[in-house]
Amino acid sequence: MRRQFALPEFDVKYLDTTGIDWETIVEPRDSRWLLLSSWPVPAGYTAERVTVALLIPAGYPDSQIDMAYFDPHLARQDGKAIGALATHNLDGRTFQRWSRHRTKQAPWRPGEDDVSSHLALVDDWLERELLK
Repeated sequence: MRRQFALPEFDVKYLDTTGIDWETIVEPRDSRWLLLSSWPVPAGYTAERVTVALLIPAGYPDSQIDMAYFDPHLARQDGKAIGALATHNLDGRTFQRWSRHRTKQAPWRPGEDDVSSHLALVDDWLERELLK
């Protein structure tokens, strides 16, 4: 697994407990990405597992992680459309970008939020999408 940049130790410890393969890569223009292979997706989507990509911003962990990117692209099994999607080329693949963001009611909390809390939010987005 590639480790092209270092994450904070608390993120490494969390990621190592998930049992999921993960790697960090640096793309052109120095964008830093965390890729998690075989991330489980709730029943109701056309895939059971995906690679989740998170853009790790400069200044992280004080700066927030935003959105999530999936490969393969997700679709609902019931055929209902998923809103606010786009594509993003990353690591030689085309990921599906879910434009989902934190709110004023649930802002990024420096010193508290990290990769684990963002992935919990991603899981919540996936669950809530199926309720629409």
